[in-house]
Amino acid sequence: MFKNKRLSIILINIAVIIVAILVFRSVAANMSSKKIPYNKFVEMLNKKQVKKVVIQNDKIIIMPKKGTKEEKSILYTGAINNDKLVDLLEKSGAEYSQNVSESNPLITFLIYGVFPIFIILIAARFLFGAMDKKMGGGIMSFGKNTAKLYAESQTGKTFNDVAGQEEAKESLEEIVDFLHNPKKYTEIGAKLPKGALLVGPPGTGKTLLAKAVAGEAKVPFFSLSGSDFVEMFVGMGASRVRDLFSQAEQKAPCIVFIDEIDAIGKSRDASMNSNDEREQTLNQLLSEMDGFDSSKGVVILAATNRPEILDKALLRPGRFDRTVIVDKPDLKGREAILRVHSKSVKMDSTISLEDIAKSTVGAVGADLANIVNEAALLAVKNNRKVVCQEDLDEAVEVIIAGKEKKDRIMSPREKRIVAFHEVGHALVTALLDHTDPVHKITIVPRTMGALGYTMQLPTEEKYLVSKEEMLDQITVMLGGRSAEEIEFGSISTGASNDIERATESARSMVSIYGMTDKFDMMALESVKNRYLDGRPVLNCSETTATEIDNETLNIIKQCHNKAKDILDTNRDLLTRIAEKLLDKETLNADEFMSFIEHRNDNPEL
Repeated sequence: MFKNKRLSIILINIAVIIVAILVFRSVAANMSSKKIPYNKFVEMLNKKQVKKVVIQNDKIIIMPKKGTKEEKSILYTGAINNDKLVDLLEKSGAEYSQNVSESNPLITFLIYGVFPIFIILIAARFLFGAMDKKMGGGIMSFGKNTAKLYAESQTGKTFNDVAGQEEAKESLEEIVDFLHNPKKYTEIGAKLPKGALLVGPPGTGKTLLAKAVAGEAKVPFFSLSGSDFVEMFVGMGASRVRDLFSQAEQKAPCIVFIDEIDAIGKSRDASMNSNDEREQTLNQLLSEMDGFDSSKGVVILAATNRPEILDKALLRPGRFDRTVIVDKPDLKGREAILRVHSKSVKMDSTISLEDIAKSTVGAVGADLANIVNEAALLAVKNNRKVVCQEDLDEAVEVIIAGKEKKDRIMSPREKRIVAFHEVGHALVTALLDHTDPVHKITIVPRTMGALGYTMQLPTEEKYLVSKEEMLDQITVMLGGRSAEEIEFGSISTGASNDIERATESARSMVSIYGMTDKFDMMALESVKNRYLDGRPVLNCSETTATEIDNETLNIIKQCHNKAKDILDTNRDLLTRIAEKLLDKETLNADEFMSFIEHRNDNPEL
């Protein structure tokens, strides 16, 4: 309202002072006066106890004489139409007069009409100003979009900063080329895709890819989240969508990136839990994507890790024309990602990033970046100027199992149980055909709950797993418990995670992969939220579910007995390796394999 901030403060102070004076006068008047009944007033006149009387329109003010009980108070009573009042006043000898209002009507109007409005406007100004700061915009701009606009030099990302996603980059390079050279596409009649949907697990680099596209194209980049559209005010989401597309057309050519689009793009249905505001926003988004001309160079990029819940109308051609899968990187991709993130870190020349990539199966770009950073922190902690292989290996273990828990002291019996448990896993692994080689065995406790662990290092990247390989994997998982049974004749709680993973794998063999004769190739479960938890959902009756449980149990029993047979046959070897592990606490691959290679040559090894 006021451009001059100092003037605003002065006016507010004046207003506060005036209000305080009015309130003080009102309170002071009420504190020094006392109301009495009219007949009490008449009685005081008859007793000649009144010194002075002032008659007003609505009340009579009474000042008692000295020597009475109320001499220090100003009394008042209600005005009653009494023709004999003047006679009573004459007889009492009191002074009396009538109060005549001489107020100016203009002043009265200003005080009681304009002044309150003025105060309200000032209060509203400061109240809404505080709301503006919290909401990130003006109080009259609820319908404005809150997208962050990055200039060409602010994204700071190009395709050189993205590794391990070559197919995704190839799909998006066409969009960049169209924005640079639209003529060669329009000459042949090709149209720029209106939108591209980036789909993949969390941490794979969807947002990074979108920024890289804008950086390569050197065009304005609008970035916002799906939740920014839907807020507390009904209809504001649809208004923001309209304003976003209006601004995008003004800035064309440009790229609009909507992260977590499932917040507004969830499939519409007739359920009672539907959100009308979200559906209005989605309808407006669909309408805007139909309405704008792609030849102007406005490209909509969106990212989600829940594509199965998106509305089908959002995914049809003419809206999001292209789906770009940004999946977990393979071995070559992980190594490339590690190289990108290690550029800014001082590394020893002898470091093998390939070994780190092999030991991080299933890791995404964010995990690998975290490993490199953790290795740098470990190097500083150990007073080294460069990161060495030992730091990277330790960083992988920290990310997977947590830091070493040095204050956890196990009893000799517990330590022995853990040692035999881990050697059981390793020995079964070494003596089966379809398993990855052992990389490390340790009984050093970790902060994520592991009292010890056996790490395997794949020799190659696998995309298919055979039935024999799955059975051997389950057998390895149950090798730890089997070793406890053979050596101690009792069992502990240490195998809980092994049992959980073995049961999950066995159940998948039955219900998803069709690896049992009983159900042949019948699909009994389907995977939901593939890019998140990937948990399966049953698609069968309760009777069939019971049979699935029985088949799963049969596989578990079969693998459990196989693990016990292997360890019982090689019990001496199990004991020797476990004793060595108890002595050293950690065995690397070479130390462990020396026992396996010479098990028949030198029993005393």
